[in-house]
Amino acid sequence: MDRNPSPPSSEAEEEEGDAVGGTVYSKHWLFSILTRLIEVISPEQGEPGVSREGEQTELDEEMENDICKVWDMSMDEDVALFLQEFNAPDIFMGVFAKSKCPRLTEICVGILGNMACFQDICMSISKDENLGQVLLQRLCDSDSPTLLETSRLLLTCLSQPEVANVWVERIRESPSVYDCLCFIMSSSTNVELLVKVGEVVDKLFDLDEELMLNWIKNGTCQSMGPSIDDSPEELPDFKIVPCILEAAKQVRSDNPEGLDVYMHILQLLTTVDEGIQAIVQAPEGGKETWSLLYDLVCHELCQPDDPAIIVQEQKTVLASILSVLSAMFASQTEQEYIKMRKSKKGGEKISVLNLVSYYCILDMPLIGSLIRILQYMEGCGKRSVDDSKKSKQDETGKAELHEEDFHLKILKDICCELLSNMLQELTKENILEGLNQGHLNEQTCSCAFQNLLPLYFTSVESFLEVLREADQTLADNLEKRFPSLKVHT
Repeated sequence: MDRNPSPPSSEAEEEEGDAVGGTVYSKHWLFSILTRLIEVISPEQGEPGVSREGEQTELDEEMENDICKVWDMSMDEDVALFLQEFNAPDIFMGVFAKSKCPRLTEICVGILGNMACFQDICMSISKDENLGQVLLQRLCDSDSPTLLETSRLLLTCLSQPEVANVWVERIRESPSVYDCLCFIMSSSTNVELLVKVGEVVDKLFDLDEELMLNWIKNGTCQSMGPSIDDSPEELPDFKIVPCILEAAKQVRSDNPEGLDVYMHILQLLTTVDEGIQAIVQAPEGGKETWSLLYDLVCHELCQPDDPAIIVQEQKTVLASILSVLSAMFASQTEQEYIKMRKSKKGGEKISVLNLVSYYCILDMPLIGSLIRILQYMEGCGKRSVDDSKKSKQDETGKAELHEEDFHLKILKDICCELLSNMLQELTKENILEGLNQGHLNEQTCSCAFQNLLPLYFTSVESFLEVLREADQTLADNLEKRFPSLKVHT
């Protein structure tokens, strides 16, 4: 839905020297709107948009239409520079401080967001410490549209290398940001807002590992930083992982890009030991995370009735999900070994069944899904080779093809690592279950071996040894296909 009307027809052409830069927009008209904004937020004026009693009010239709036109026009660099020259950011700060009209606040933040798309203006906005703090306080606003525009503005600034560190440092020194973002992720049902907030968190973690570590360790803020009048009265004791999971559940059905963002946030958490422990050791946290990711892989993504090419579309989200599952599996298996050493039961084989009591849902369908992903990637690989032979690509096309191959290689590497770790933990009972359910057969095992060898020779050899106990014929057939696996006596 288009929230804003089209930019106005200007009389700039009729009045020489009134045009803003190379546009047809009128300087006089824009200045008059900025003047009216100042009047709106002046308590003594009593203009529409604010009440003397301080209650929230609505903008009158004419003012809303005009300020929305400025919002649209601010996407033009000449207009943005004009607004900067006439101290529009300072006027907007007055709006944030005095206006009780959510729609007016939303529009003003939105205009700043458009202005921040231009490097010089973004640097000016970012270096204004007072404005920076006021904008961060907007994250505790109760109005979803305002939160959306604030998140968009922050993401714009964080995406500009020249000022990203300024915002990271400012956010690190503002403990309330953690609580406000966690509150949104854990409670909002606005998918568009959740996606944008997720992009902000993802960018922050990608930019600054120290901030990510602080947020992992954070339970609740001991100090809420600057006082925020319109913040929630009392925020719960937030943990980052449950908040991310709640947001992911909200966006999973309606916004594939949003799901990709939240899965990447989880993947970033697993790049540090503290993050893995936050996932697997939180009360019910490991089980809940595993359950969600398992359900996505086994029941939603890259399904048997999907065309093989679907793996191209889902390669980044699959890579993130499998990376987290792999980290969790390795972590939990390591803990099982430690328990066994402590109980002096060394030498006993750890099976997937040991993990069932922890995750409750780890079974053969996951291994079947991993093999299916590898099968689909083989199909995509053949198609890419055929396409490259049939068509002459320009340099851009070649670059795009190489990028696709790169992301598919990452997915394959992650998939093979998890599959190899799981195969070497299987018992005879697990394999019999897989054979009965159709997840394991000569075709699927051949695909697994083809992708795992020779790098994961030990895992394949271990799996084949147990397979002989479950199905000697299948084991013999696989040995014939892969002579390097024949037992040497």
